[in-house]
Amino acid sequence: MVRTANLSVIEERMPPGASEVRHHHQKASQFFYVLRGTLSIEVAGNEFALAAGQGVHVAAGQPHQVRNRSAADAEFLVVSNPPSHGDRVPAESSM
Repeated sequence: MVRTANLSVIEERMPPGASEVRHHHQKASQFFYVLRGTLSIEVAGNEFALAAGQGVHVAAGQPHQVRNRSAADAEFLVVSNPPSHGDRVPAESSM
């Protein structure tokens, strides 16, 4: 959707039961905003259950992991400042 030197906005679709690898970003701060469905996101040991119209901010350096624990696709926006591509560091899993 948007990709500049200072900002990235992407729309993602996550199928039921899917998850990303727990990680953090050294420079990028992110905001996850749910468009459709529900999404679980663990941020620094705290888990959030987000429905459509809800979001959560993840500061640079905070370990996080996104999961779709529901039976339907989850669609969401990920806003990153600066862009998070190439700034991903694996973290230990806590979920």
